[in-house]
Amino acid sequence: MTGNFIASSSLAIQASADRVWSVLTDPQAIKEFMFGTDVVTDWTLGGPIAWRGIWKGKAYEDKGVILEFEPGRRLVNTHFSPLSGQDDEPGNYHTLTWTLEPEGGVTKLTLTQDNNASADEAAHSKGMWDSLVASVKNIAERN
Repeated sequence: MTGNFIASSSLAIQASADRVWSVLTDPQAIKEFMFGTDVVTDWTLGGPIAWRGIWKGKAYEDKGVILEFEPGRRLVNTHFSPLSGQDDEPGNYHTLTWTLEPEGGVTKLTLTQDNNASADEAAHSKGMWDSLVASVKNIAERN
């Protein structure tokens, strides 16, 4: 897959950047906002990250690598899902970039996904990420 189409989702969250960051990196919260997945990582730069679960009755294990880890500000990781039906090759990985921009007691959270092959694929991804970012907002604003 070689694509230059970006999927992006953004929301203002009524919580501090530290609170939003804790949601993004807490395994229990991740399980809640990421469709029941179990995340396995040590959050180290260059370290692996894996997401395991069941999607539409099929077990999966997605994988990636932590590229940037700036607590309260930015998390960047690669992502590959065998459920895509594509070969596990570098060109078939996406980069997910989570950016937190605090202002007052509000944090703007933006998630972008690169390497979408078409505008339709990017739109499909955006729909999924819109739902996920809204779930992060709900969790972060609960406390």
